Amino acid sequence: MSKVLRKAIYPGTFDPVTNGHLDIIIRACRLFDEVVVSVGINSQKTPLFSTEERIAMLEEVVADIPNVRVGTFSGLIVEHCAELGAIALIRGLRAVSDFENELQMALVNQKIGRNVDTVFLMPNEKNTYLSSSVIREIARFGGDVSAFVPACVKRKFDERTS
Repeated sequence: MSKVLRKAIYPGTFDPVTNGHLDIIIRACRLFDEVVVSVGINSQKTPLFSTEERIAMLEEVVADIPNVRVGTFSGLIVEHCAELGAIALIRGLRAVSDFENELQMALVNQKIGRNVDTVFLMPNEKNTYLSSSVIREIARFGGDVSAFVPACVKRKFDERTS
């Protein structure tokens, strides 16, 4: 009898991936057999990095984590979960202010995707203040982002400014 894999999806824009995202990925990998980090494609957003760049950065960041793969999605995340056979969505909570919006999304997803649970994970306290928008703002003004992002992301920012 083969073992049923417990698969979770960690969706996001990841523009760019931060050390906080990586922390959540590592924590999720302890709980699930496979974690799919899915880059959302949203025509309403104008990300700093292209979808291809975000995927490449994520693939480099998770290369040494055996039970992670990177993908993309557009549309409803619960449909993406059904397509991949995922039983859970991973969502990071940095602060109480994140909870209200995330709870609302989790309840809607539960209603329309009945076989998918949302698992909330808190990052390590040293990453609780990190967000991709804060990182982009620091970089925009020439600040050093190396303490907040994986090395490949720092290289990407350096390429943009050189």
